[in-house]
Amino acid sequence: MDDAARTTLRNLILGSRVLSVAVDAEGQPYASLLPYAMRPDLSGFLVHVSELAKHTRGLTDGADFGLVIHQPDDGEIDALQVPRVLLQGSVRRLERGSEAWTTAQAAFVAKFPQSEMTFGLGDFHLCELRPERGRLVTGFAGAHNIGPQTLAKLAAEDA
Repeated sequence: MDDAARTTLRNLILGSRVLSVAVDAEGQPYASLLPYAMRPDLSGFLVHVSELAKHTRGLTDGADFGLVIHQPDDGEIDALQVPRVLLQGSVRRLERGSEAWTTAQAAFVAKFPQSEMTFGLGDFHLCELRPERGRLVTGFAGAHNIGPQTLAKLAAEDA
């Protein structure tokens, strides 16, 4: 992956506030848009979800997910050339009060201060979407396989 592709990946993951996630919710495919924060080592996307939302039923411990983060489609380029990252992996539901929860909560509230009040509500869960494989598409003939090692290297470059 060249420097331009790494920059695109970094900008997509660290510069975006929302991702589209797809899960299996009660035997049916379901997609949703969620705000997210990142683990500092880029090993996981942190989402804070309400039990009242249908997508939360698909965000159980060990469940599979797919996610997409893309640059806005401003109409300036062919829609198929919009830079995007597509990742698949598994969900880890964090245990309320654990060290992992506390660390994730701090990262999420730092990015979304208004979310602090929902952390006091009992129907909200913190989930970590742990990517296992994926693709970065930077445009025509610009597709790159990515995985956890790609994200770890990117995090190390920013450290």
